[in-house]
Amino acid sequence: MARPRQFDEKQAVTSATELFWRRGYHATSVRDLGDELKLTPSSLYRTFTDKHTLFLRALDHYRATESTQARRRLDASDRPVREVLREWMLWLVTCPAGGTTGRGCFVVNTATELGTTDDQVHERIEAAFTVTRQALQEVLAEGRKRGELSADLDIDGAVESLFTTVLGLRVRERAGHDLERLTTAIDLAIRALGAASAQSA
Repeated sequence: MARPRQFDEKQAVTSATELFWRRGYHATSVRDLGDELKLTPSSLYRTFTDKHTLFLRALDHYRATESTQARRRLDASDRPVREVLREWMLWLVTCPAGGTTGRGCFVVNTATELGTTDDQVHERIEAAFTVTRQALQEVLAEGRKRGELSADLDIDGAVESLFTTVLGLRVRERAGHDLERLTTAIDLAIRALGAASAQSA
């Protein structure tokens, strides 16, 4: 009979996610992972195959967690869309109490580190970006429908503009830029959506 594993595999993936998020893929060694997860190299390989496979699982874990939070925060069912968008963008660049500053977004960090050199990673990055674009499209469409945004707003163009702003904000947050300056950029991006529909004025 096989001996039961003496650790929580899901928790191990969560811990690995935190480590990869802090240090990046290349700067994290198998030994670092073993120390963080309290696993010997042989146990780590037996459970996760290799560092790359564990990294993919960590990226999937982060995406699932991040997507759930982003969807919840971009829910404009009972609030003005501009308020929803502003609070969401501020959340992206504001470190929670007791959290680690300057980490940025794990997906964006990975995109800048690995780019298009790893097909499996690239596929996950693009999937994550697609989810963000779709969420933005939904909230902007809702705003236009309600008359909170102009009836002739180019939603596809606005999505690309906001998405590009968000990526820049995440990089700047990782670089330790002042929150006041990032907030200025956020407010300008919201104003760039234009005036409300004349019908709702």
